[in-house]
This record gives sequence, C-alpha cells and structure tokens, in this order.
Amino acid sequence: MTAPIILTIFVRHTPGCKYAGDEFAKRCACRKHFRWTASGIQHRRTAGTRSWTEAETIKRNLEDQLSGRTVPQAEIVRSLTDAIEVFIRDKRVQGVTQGVINKYTLLLGRLRAHCEGRKVYTVRGITREVITDFCATWETLYPSSLTRSKLRERLRSFLRYCYEAEWLERIPPVPKFKINEPETQPLTPDEYDRLLAAVPIVVAKGDPRRQSDRNSGRRPFDDEEVLARRVRAFLQSMRWTGLAIRDTLTLRRDALTQDTKNGLYRVTTKRAKTGTPVSVPLPPDVGAELLAVSNENPEYFFWSGKGAPQSATSNWGQRYIAPVFKEAKVFSAGNMVSHRLRDTFAVDLLSKGVPMEEVSRLLGHTSIRTTEKSYAKWSKGRQDRVDALVTGTWAKKTLPAPRNRAVGVGA
Repeated sequence: MTAPIILTIFVRHTPGCKYAGDEFAKRCACRKHFRWTASGIQHRRTAGTRSWTEAETIKRNLEDQLSGRTVPQAEIVRSLTDAIEVFIRDKRVQGVTQGVINKYTLLLGRLRAHCEGRKVYTVRGITREVITDFCATWETLYPSSLTRSKLRERLRSFLRYCYEAEWLERIPPVPKFKINEPETQPLTPDEYDRLLAAVPIVVAKGDPRRQSDRNSGRRPFDDEEVLARRVRAFLQSMRWTGLAIRDTLTLRRDALTQDTKNGLYRVTTKRAKTGTPVSVPLPPDVGAELLAVSNENPEYFFWSGKGAPQSATSNWGQRYIAPVFKEAKVFSAGNMVSHRLRDTFAVDLLSKGVPMEEVSRLLGHTSIRTTEKSYAKWSKGRQDRVDALVTGTWAKKTLPAPRNRAVGVGA
C-alpha cells in the first residue's frame, strides 16, 4: 500500500516582516508555500495564498490528489494567482493577440492586487461586493466610459471561465456602465488646411527629446524639412485611407501599388485591431507624396521598425500629431484627435453618396453595425431615399370627400 503523502506549509517572509525567522508563523501576511517528499525527491510549490487557513484547505486537497484519493471538484479551492495564470494560458492557446493578452494581464493583475488588499486570495472569495468595489476604481484610471465597458466584458470573461471551471459557484454580477459615445467629428476643409499648415511650424519649434537624441548621437537626426514632409504625408495618409494611427505608422512600402495605366495609387493592408483586409485608392497627388517620403527603414514609410508598434504609435502621437492639432487650434471631444482624420475620410465618402456597406469595408470594420453606430446620420444615400419616400407621399395626398348635410322639412 502506498504511504500517504504529507505536505508541510511554510512561509517565505518578505523583507521587513516582523515574523522573519519563523517559517511557520501563522499571523503574517507573507506568501505560503508547500514542501513534501515523494519517491525520495523533495518538491516545493507556492500555495498561491497569503492566508494560513486557506493554505490548510489547499494542502488537504493537494494531499488527496497526490495520494490518489478522489477529490470532489466542488471542494477544490483555486488560488486567484493560479486562476489568472490558467486563464491567460487559455487565451494564448486560442491564438488571442499579444496586445489583447496584455490588456487581460493588466486588468487581472489589478483585480488580484485589489482582492489581496481585502485579504481575498482565492477565486471563491470573489463576491459581488468585491467586484463592485473593484469597478468603482475604474473611473479614475479609465476616464472613457467606452473603455470601462470593454473592461467589464474582459472581467466577465474571466469570471465566466472560473465558473465553467467550477472554481466559482456562480458568477458575481458586474456593474454596467452607461456609454457616453463621443460625437463623430469630421474636419472641415478649413480645419484640414490649418493642420497641414501647422506641420512645418511644429517641426521648426522642435522637440526637446529630438534635440537630446541629436546631442547623444543615439539615432540619426532628421533635417527639419525632411521631417516636415514625413509628418505631412502621415496626416495625408490617415485622411485619405481612413486608417487608424497605428495602421498608418506601420504601413509598409509594398502596401502601396501604382496602376500607371489608370494613374491610380492603392493602399492594400490589414487593420491591426481586427485583422480585416482593406484596399483603398488614393488621389494621385497623395500617392506621389507618400512615395516621396524618406525613412531610415526602407520597408516602412514612417516606422523605424524598432521597438513595439504600440509604443512607437504613442511616441508619434505625442511628438507630432497632438502638437500639430494644438498648433492648428483643432481639438477633439472624446476621441483622440487623430481619429478626426478617420472620421473625415468616412463622412466625406458617405456625404457624397458612397453606400454605407462600402464605407464599412474601407474602414476595415468587421460589422456594418459598427459603421452605422458612428456614421449613420452622415449617409447621403440613405437620407436621399428617406426624402424620396416622404416627398412621394405628398403627391398621393387626397382630401376627404365633403359630407352631405341633411336638409330638414320646412327649413
């Protein structure tokens, strides 16, 4: 008969703990660990909790598993740390992009810190009150109601996973958020002209970080005229392709093709956010301007190819795009300012009669509903059809027949 395996709980104290030196201290909030011997080999692992009481429960379940005894699934206590690791691993197996995984990791890391601050270390300790208090911290961290709504869906995804894994008896309700959608804000022709005119002014003012780069010799320093042409071409590309700022920054040179016979330039790429392919024709002058852009990396129009695309996008936005909008006195309410270029692309097409379905495809939306939510009121084709239906009823309007009045005898 196989001898039962006995686990020992011990504590690894954090620096400064007043119980340091006593590895069996039950009162401190340092992390608990297990050690045991099986087949002459000593094993160690974290308990995934700071609570001695919860470690005792996990210990008993683990002893049963190691000794071959059946453990009812409902009795298994899963630490919050382990649950998050398993959930993230599941997302990787599904092929979720690293950017989305990073967002889950950040959110669930904050959830774990929030729970540990309330002495909750296991999944079963997550209650409605804990979730409500956690969501109450979001308004400061995430001013956008749309962002908070997306976070809510990610949090519910994690809780649903825990429920399906039977680590939770039920899914705690997550507070809903009222989404205050920012208005669609296309640029007027005058605003767009001011943007382009502001580019050389902003570049001439210079960026202290660019000056620091030049002095330190970390990377080649662009001539102001060269940089101004690049920034202007960047704005032109966003305006006439409808691409988001990251898609524009990482646009490859081989994404631009030229049909010399028809004098047509075309950008063919995929949206980083959705993976949806887009193919957009460009005005000849914009295509020629884009081809003339010089860049240290010959594979891209704007990106150096170094570092993470998201970091480079943020860098471009802070160094050039936001200052150009500010210099031109063009502002945005809600969305980041660069999104106004994408709005301009979509609204310009819709107001000139391009069908909503085609604009949705050009924007790289996965569903036409996404396009309709932001741009429905700008669709000239739809408005023309509605106007025709309404005015068509005017011609068919008929007056009711007059009623005959009865004439009394002797009247």
